[in-house]
Amino acid sequence: MTGPKPLRVADLPQNAPTPFDLRPGAAQLETLKQELGLLGLRKLSFTGTVQAQGKRDWLLTGKLGATVIQPCVITLEPVTTRIDTPVRRVFLADWDEPDEPEFEMPEDDETEALGPEIDPAQIMAEALSLALPQYPRKEDAEIGTASFTEPGKRAMTDEDAKPFAGLADLREALKKDE
Repeated sequence: MTGPKPLRVADLPQNAPTPFDLRPGAAQLETLKQELGLLGLRKLSFTGTVQAQGKRDWLLTGKLGATVIQPCVITLEPVTTRIDTPVRRVFLADWDEPDEPEFEMPEDDETEALGPEIDPAQIMAEALSLALPQYPRKEDAEIGTASFTEPGKRAMTDEDAKPFAGLADLREALKKDE
């Protein structure tokens, strides 16, 4: 997604916050909408500041706002959601990458390594992706009962799936075999 240029850390003032105010245009909204698999994206804004934290670390704080339209997980009808969420990222100069390929993610997902630039547009896209409802659903949408099986066979029900539901049938079958 092209947009405002990232902020070069070397150019940021140490003694005052640097404000940013992102309001992507139609082309950027369309690109982001496609990347996130949305039906619609309106009123996207990301405002905040980047400021020094200590001698070498940086703190980005902001507010993300957007109206998103996603397909309902049940009916596929459009579901509109308003997102207003705070965003906070801490960029650490002394960031240690984990040595192991598989590691547990720490609870603190706001911290990342400090690079030569801080890109509010990239952080906006990431924060929007994280803030999206995972299972958007229309208010009156309900999952009905569906049964699928091979032709000529009885469909399995929820009752059949219970762990002890078939024990009585099994006992009867064993008695017949004796």
